[in-house]
Amino acid sequence: MPLIYHITSPSAWEAAQQAGEYSAPSLKNEGFIHCSQQSQLEGVRERFYKDIKDLVVLEIDTTKLTEQYIFEWAPSIQDTFPHIYGPINLEAVISVKPF
Repeated sequence: MPLIYHITSPSAWEAAQQAGEYSAPSLKNEGFIHCSQQSQLEGVRERFYKDIKDLVVLEIDTTKLTEQYIFEWAPSIQDTFPHIYGPINLEAVISVKPF
């Protein structure tokens, strides 16, 4: 089962459970939800969440996603990242761990 990961706040995850799906501001602003491969998590944390202490990582089973995901090139750091083009259905999130 191919896995991808998304970093978020505990409160955003709680809101997703109430709403029945997870969405991020980037979905509205950029058209997709930013995700990472496991090996990319620490780099993403360092670049975007360095000063935030209260975070969780959603572990997402891509075979259970109901929305399309695509690996796309990020020229700023010369790497490819998974992007989900819609809200994340809760069934696809197989674990949530403190980060």
